[in-house]
Amino acid sequence: ADDPDLVECVFEAVGETLVRYYEIAAAHPAVGACIDNDDWGFKTQTMLSPRQMRQYVFPWHKRIVEACHREGKPVILHSCGHFERILDDMAAIGIDGRHSYEDVILPVEEAYERYRDRFAVIGGIDVDFVCRASPDEVYMRARAMLERTAGRGGYALGTGNSVPDYVPDENYFAMIRAALESR
Repeated sequence: ADDPDLVECVFEAVGETLVRYYEIAAAHPAVGACIDNDDWGFKTQTMLSPRQMRQYVFPWHKRIVEACHREGKPVILHSCGHFERILDDMAAIGIDGRHSYEDVILPVEEAYERYRDRFAVIGGIDVDFVCRASPDEVYMRARAMLERTAGRGGYALGTGNSVPDYVPDENYFAMIRAALESR
């Protein structure tokens, strides 16, 4: 608010760097997909207003997606936080999948039913749930999610965020077991 020219310069510098990075990465034959990481929110809202995101953030991510798509690579957006007010913007950017779901914001089961026609739902078994539930509960939820999505597409089993070292091994492996058994 105090220095919009500075804000524009920062977004320009970071955006140009990221677009160039994705142009190089997507062109590499060993790259099968690109993950566009940028946490856009927290539990109750986006970090910037949707208007500010449309002005400063989304144009750069659209260019990132275009660079990856030119090379035939799908783009998975990893973004934590509440995203319902920017859903149409996310779809317009052209992402192929979205990762990072939290039960307190939107459980993956509900996210899948609401958004699978707009982009793939990646992961979503909440890390807090994986930490606190029993291995049997983790297994049953992962299995139920795979059964829910079987034959419908647009889902990849995984956690709702990265897996920190405090996640109990037996809980994580319960989720993996559900995937292996569903093959």
